[in-house]
Amino acid sequence: MLPDGDKPYHRHTGILVDDPGHEHDLPRLMADVLETVDAQVDEDLRRWLRRDFFKYHLQQYSKSRRKAPIYWPLATASGSYTLWLYYPDLTDQTLFTGVNDFVEPKLKQLESELGNLRLAGASRSRADEKRLEELSDFRDELADLRDTLLKIAPGYKPNHDDGVQITAAPLWPLFRHKPWQKVLKETWEKLEQGDYDWAHLAMAYWPERVREKCVTDKSLAIAHDLEHLYVEPEPAPKKTRGRKKSTGSSE
Repeated sequence: MLPDGDKPYHRHTGILVDDPGHEHDLPRLMADVLETVDAQVDEDLRRWLRRDFFKYHLQQYSKSRRKAPIYWPLATASGSYTLWLYYPDLTDQTLFTGVNDFVEPKLKQLESELGNLRLAGASRSRADEKRLEELSDFRDELADLRDTLLKIAPGYKPNHDDGVQITAAPLWPLFRHKPWQKVLKETWEKLEQGDYDWAHLAMAYWPERVREKCVTDKSLAIAHDLEHLYVEPEPAPKKTRGRKKSTGSSE
C-alpha cells in the first residue's frame, strides 16, 4: 500500500486535475464558479489552462529574478492530463495523494475501456481502432506520469522556508513550460552540487553531506538546527615581537 493510500480523498489536499468528468476537474469547477456550464466554454477554459494559463501565472508571480508561481501543473508528455498542485498546501504526502486518488483511478478506467475495445476483436470499426490507439497512448503517458511521481515521492520533503523554486526543483521533469522547466532543472543541478545546502530539501536528499559541512560552517549548522555539530576552530597562535637587536657599535 502506498503512503496515504488508505485515506479517503477530501477537498483540501491541494490538488485539482485536468480530467473531463472528474469531480475535481479544474475547468469544470471554474465554469461552475462562472455559472457557465456551456460545453464550448468548458473546452475553451480547458484549452486556455493547458496552453496559456501557466505562462501568464508565472509572469504574474515573478519579480526581478524571483519566480514564485503557486499553481503547479504536473503533466503527461503531451499535456493531455495534468495534476494542478497548490503550493501552500504542499506536503510530503501530496505526490502520493496525486497517484492514489487521481492517476491510479484514471488508469483503471482506461484499462477497462481498453479491455472492452479489445474484446470487440474483428468487429471493431475504424473509429474503434482509432480510439484504441489513442487510449493506448494515453495509458502509456499516464503510466509514465505515475512512475515519475512515485520515483520522486519517497524522498520528497517540501519545506516552504526553502521557497518555490527550490521546492519545485525535484519535479522539473513534469513541468511542460520549457523556460520554467529549464530554471528548475538548473536549480536541481545546483542542489545536487551542494550550492544550496542551507535548504531543508538538501538535508532531505543529502543528509550526510550537509551534516559534514555543518562541522565547519556555523551558519549552515544554525540553519539546520545542528549547532551542536559545529566545531570551533583552534585559535591561531599569537605572534610575539622580539626586541630589536642593536646594530650600532659600542665605544
